[in-house]
Amino acid sequence: MIKQFLIFGILSVLLGSCSVLQNMSKKGLGNGFYNEQSSSKERRKVYIDIQDDETICAYATKNNNGQLVIDTSQACQLYSQELKKDLTQTIILSKPSFDIDFLTIPLKYRPKQTDVPAQLNANLNGAFYFGYRTDKYVINYNATPVGKANRNINHFGFSMGAFTGIGTTFMSPTNTNNHLQQEYDGIVWSKGIASIFAANNFTVGLSVGFDNLLDKNHNIWIYQTKTWLGLAFGLNLN
Repeated sequence: MIKQFLIFGILSVLLGSCSVLQNMSKKGLGNGFYNEQSSSKERRKVYIDIQDDETICAYATKNNNGQLVIDTSQACQLYSQELKKDLTQTIILSKPSFDIDFLTIPLKYRPKQTDVPAQLNANLNGAFYFGYRTDKYVINYNATPVGKANRNINHFGFSMGAFTGIGTTFMSPTNTNNHLQQEYDGIVWSKGIASIFAANNFTVGLSVGFDNLLDKNHNIWIYQTKTWLGLAFGLNLN
């Protein structure tokens, strides 16, 4: 019953998160305040306004009584879909944020324990992740043979934080020093730290954590509170 509830819960979050991602994915450049760095190494804070889903308008900002506001005395810098070849430059926009993700860790590497060799486990699990994230958008232009250049946007993101969640683990005589004579899927509470890297549509994470078995056999499980390394994948929830 507990395992069925766990499977239902993880699938519900995954399916629900997909609709959130379609509208609020951090992969896409959106309206908001960013740190801008140009090819000349000049840095400034700007407000990005996406116009007609094509033109990117970067407004200069100023400090008004401790609050960052748009400087309306200056015209916005336009980064159109297409420019003349000799007017192009590379712009980097960056933005820090607080990150809330739903993580799944499909592979866990558990180091050798006594007479049991190192294990690579694939078990059902899910966790909530909270961390600090930085997203960078590199805007450049690719020249065409007709003397024009087309805009290209590449996204890179990096996040580091902590996670906590539940999962399953296979219990057997092998991982209990033969104290257990039956086999079953135990429920574990997982926690640890993770870092997530994103490059356009590719996202991957590495995690370090440990598990606590949530039943009476926790005292004989050889991996109780032992550190493991994991491969993580996440869905953004905020």
